[in-house]
Amino acid sequence: MCGIISYAGKRKALPILLEGLYRLEYRGYDSAGVAVVEKNGVVQSVRAVGRVEDLASSLSGVDMHGTVGIAHTRWATHGAPSVANAHPHADCKNSVFVVHNGIIENHNHVRSALLREGHVFSSETDSEVLAHLIERALAGYRKPFFLEDAVSEALRHVEGTFGIAVVSAHDAGKLVVARRGSPLLLGIGDGEFFAASDSAALVRHTRRIVYLDDNELGILSPQGYEVRNFRHKPVAKAIETLVGSLSDAQKGQYEHFMAKEIHEAPDVIRNALRGRVLYHDGTVKIGALDSLAKKSARIERVVIPSCGTSFYAGLAGKYMIEEFAGIPTEVVHASEFRYAPPPLGAHTLVVAISQSGETADTLEAVREAKRKRAPTLAIVNVVGSSIAREAQMGIYNYAGPEIGVASTKAFISQLTVLSLLAVWLGRQHSLSVSTGRSILEELQYLPQKAAVALAAAPRVRELAEIYGAYDNFLYLGRKYNWPTALEGALKLKEISYAHAEGYAAGEMKHGPIALVTDTFPTVVIAPSDSVYEKTISNIQEIKARRGKIIAVATEGNTEIEKLADHILFIPKTIEMLTPILAVIPLQLFAYYVAHKRGCDIDKPRNLAKSVTVE
Repeated sequence: MCGIISYAGKRKALPILLEGLYRLEYRGYDSAGVAVVEKNGVVQSVRAVGRVEDLASSLSGVDMHGTVGIAHTRWATHGAPSVANAHPHADCKNSVFVVHNGIIENHNHVRSALLREGHVFSSETDSEVLAHLIERALAGYRKPFFLEDAVSEALRHVEGTFGIAVVSAHDAGKLVVARRGSPLLLGIGDGEFFAASDSAALVRHTRRIVYLDDNELGILSPQGYEVRNFRHKPVAKAIETLVGSLSDAQKGQYEHFMAKEIHEAPDVIRNALRGRVLYHDGTVKIGALDSLAKKSARIERVVIPSCGTSFYAGLAGKYMIEEFAGIPTEVVHASEFRYAPPPLGAHTLVVAISQSGETADTLEAVREAKRKRAPTLAIVNVVGSSIAREAQMGIYNYAGPEIGVASTKAFISQLTVLSLLAVWLGRQHSLSVSTGRSILEELQYLPQKAAVALAAAPRVRELAEIYGAYDNFLYLGRKYNWPTALEGALKLKEISYAHAEGYAAGEMKHGPIALVTDTFPTVVIAPSDSVYEKTISNIQEIKARRGKIIAVATEGNTEIEKLADHILFIPKTIEMLTPILAVIPLQLFAYYVAHKRGCDIDKPRNLAKSVTVE
């Protein structure tokens, strides 16, 4: 959600800023803009509604030679998408320019005060108050004044979350950035410095990264950089090495990032398992859990706060942990956790799941859990992310960058990590060595089985040709594959804009069956597991009402061919791992339906990759 890239160095800033914006497109946005400080102190700014390419067209013929600048992609919150509401925002004199991720919660109060003082606003956004607050702070300083002091003073008056980058005609060679609750990192180059909301914008230029923490401010110029807290005290920050390569963020042979990421499933599973399986002992070795080992016997409960796809992974994880570790587990929408937290304490393990590690609601859930003295564990994909650093323990997915807005490989990776966590917790309690070994053995076969599931892509594409024009779908699953049904429906909604509802199959008779007609197909996840016969009963009920059935079933099942209109087969595996294989044809189906409907698959409307505001 929203993206920031900024630069202070010796090269022309504009090409670097534009290239960074292109790399941030996957986050989701509806407008974009840049501001560059020229050597004469004049700040030039151009904004456009639409894609970065629309901004690039607006910049055609504009001469920007400055070496300090800021740029932004905006995802609308306060105010509709428009040029006036696009970032950067300026003060009354067009001398201070700000880009902002986050939400200023008290912006109405601040705006009213500034209007009384004579400030003139040109947008509907909450963000514009920042430029005027900095303007007011600068006016209150005796010369010489410093931009970083004005920014610190301005931020004293705001409530909410922010990641900001600021330039000013009054301090032309300087770039100031700050964060509270919204990610921001510095890139350290050779005589040049960057700041961005996402490492994807920096990977082409540097591997040396400094992560800003909340209430910290960075001061960048071609001469160097410094980090301070908001009380003006210097903060020593470690320089870390950025993980990943430029090729990780490229589509390669695929038409869309989503297609590439679906087909990375076998490698994603291998990466999540690598170095973590102790087959002989029937257990798992994850360094982050070492500190928990001595306390594990006292864990009486697990709570999993998460959002969206991660929430559905958590639901499958609940079944795994309860079945194999015997620990009561609750999955909670992170957006509700902060306001109605479940009872927490030292004997409750809080497991936060987030692909980006920046999900605002999940981050706040971790902080709330820490306030209640509950041990916190993060399952995240992005090294150095806010949730990874906030939680007391962290397990990385190592799935590589996920660029497509609709999460695919991250879900598979999360399920794999949750199965490892279930084995580890189980072995700390009553899970036998032999059962642990059987799970781990099957996990190690899973990459090859995922490849088999992917080989059915041509068959899935054929189904998408048949069903691509349908506007309503029902997805059903039981036990471990109820979350799979929810996730399959979500994927179809996200990228094809077709209406889809995911349900626990046993709930079908409690309302959803009223929707079933010959134009309302049902996707049923029906592997040969402990609830297979019950699921078959659901299929028969739908067929009795002339509903069309697309079934996801286990290879070798000939019975289901008599009932389903279409079948997508997956390899046989143990019940707890079936969601990892069953979701692959559902991801492919969503992709091909969206492709047939001509949708913007990697950047679906109204969605953002990382939701960094509540």
